[in-house]
Amino acid sequence: MSSMFKSMNPLANHAASEFPGVLIPMAEARRHSTSSSEHSRKSVEHEIVDDAKAESSSGHSLPSSSPAFTIDSLRKEIEADLAAEGHDSAYDRKSQVINKAIQDIGMGRYQWQLFVLCGFGWMADNLWLQSVAITLPSITAEFGVDSNNVKYTTMALFIGLCIGASFWGIASDIIGRRLAFNCTLLIAGMFGLAAAGAPNWTAVCALYACLGLGIGGNLPVDGALLLEFLPFSNGNLLTLLSVFWPVGTLIASMVAWGLIPQYGCASDLDSCVLTNEVQPCCSKSNNWGWRYFILTMGSITMLMFICRFFLFHLFESPKFLLSRGRQAEAVAVVHGIAYHNKSQIWLTEDILDQIGGHSDTASKEKLGVAEILKRSLSKFSTQRIAPLFSGWRLGLSTALLWFIWATIGMGYPLFNAFLPQYLGGAETSTNTTYRNYAITSVVGVPGSITACYTVNIKYIGRKGTMAISTVITGVFLFVFTLSSDSNFQLAFSSLEALFQNVAYGVLFAYTPEVFPAPNRGTGSGIASFLNRLAGLCAPIVAVNAGSADPKSPIYASGALFFAAFLAMLALPIETRGRQTL
Repeated sequence: MSSMFKSMNPLANHAASEFPGVLIPMAEARRHSTSSSEHSRKSVEHEIVDDAKAESSSGHSLPSSSPAFTIDSLRKEIEADLAAEGHDSAYDRKSQVINKAIQDIGMGRYQWQLFVLCGFGWMADNLWLQSVAITLPSITAEFGVDSNNVKYTTMALFIGLCIGASFWGIASDIIGRRLAFNCTLLIAGMFGLAAAGAPNWTAVCALYACLGLGIGGNLPVDGALLLEFLPFSNGNLLTLLSVFWPVGTLIASMVAWGLIPQYGCASDLDSCVLTNEVQPCCSKSNNWGWRYFILTMGSITMLMFICRFFLFHLFESPKFLLSRGRQAEAVAVVHGIAYHNKSQIWLTEDILDQIGGHSDTASKEKLGVAEILKRSLSKFSTQRIAPLFSGWRLGLSTALLWFIWATIGMGYPLFNAFLPQYLGGAETSTNTTYRNYAITSVVGVPGSITACYTVNIKYIGRKGTMAISTVITGVFLFVFTLSSDSNFQLAFSSLEALFQNVAYGVLFAYTPEVFPAPNRGTGSGIASFLNRLAGLCAPIVAVNAGSADPKSPIYASGALFFAAFLAMLALPIETRGRQTL
């Protein structure tokens, strides 16, 4: 009865005894190497390590010819890894043992299910960004907000996103990955549903900001959680989460096309958007389309939360459990993963104690809140940032990548966050506007998939694919402004969406490949922060530039993509066909 209750309880803790047949002796363990081939290592070290003097923490598993796997051999592996990481406490040693155990379990059913559920978070991120953009014309019509000033609605969302990303990234280290993982979508779904009943524009902005608090945590929390459960050799799956990004756009656009023109004040909406009237063009009673749409998006978000919380039993992160002095539970989680994957594992508490020191008192091993905060903030200390600039190749790559993330972070929402407004013209009906928006979204979906193939083409690789798709995106943005004909705009907004997703997909993969492993979290984290910060400034630029010329934000977006293209050409490191450090 107790085991049945635990299987039904999404927040249940576990003991290793609940997973029979999983534990095997170390001598019988099947090892999965975590080190790259010697040829690949030398190739990368020649270009990056010798110039940047960055050290690898990719692991040093025993060669397949080793006679046996023992405590002594494991200890040597851990010591080699810790030399690269720069930390050598009992917690760090035991965390490395956990890494080795998960690597030896291998990729299986549990990780693939978790991959899909983490994808929900990434999908929700873009789904709500597009949903806010879609509702701007309807908000203008109902509340009489100037069609230029209404863009501040997007700024409210970005404020929530920035705060949410910062809060949940640290909170997950304190309250646990599992609780944070579920709370983000729950908060977004609840405030999303509430936004559909907002009585005025101020309430809409406030509720959008609140749902942004939840959505903002998806990328940092989901990415960290997935990475802690993935075998090291499958770490590149983190970049494949970007495939879910355009799916969010597709869902939002298709639902909007079916609801907003059907249940909104279509004829009045067009005149309101075009004349920038300051008085409402329609009332709540005949403008339910955008409210039905937001209700649907909130319901989809709640459905994703239900799938996470009730249909999948998420184990707490074993590294978080170690940090809180709950070593037995950490071992049980690893056994649980092996059990779900129909695999076996050698990990025991005794092995952890032999490698990291005996756990006589949990308090000696438990990391306090202050220590957790210190470790989280240390990722952005000068000691962690400085290695990213050691050597001209890595230093130049770091600076250029941060610049690229910032420019695209502003360039993307300057166009996409207000696309329904740009697509609407004097002779374009509301139905045609949202139909074109849906078609644009459909065409953009294959972009991420296309990127997976082009990045490995000889003489093109990551850099070539990024640069070509980015410059084409910039060209199509400028071409989009040449005509207000709906078919013309449809053609070039669709092509822009396709190449834009190619660029984003490769950038997600290329960025962590360039940074050395000991400082990868710092480099990628700062890139993400700059991307969000620039996105927060986009509505301000759009409002002020749009007041002078409605096409100015699109010109600015195109110029930013061109700037990113020039920076990509200057990147000195190509990662195609090479193992990451």
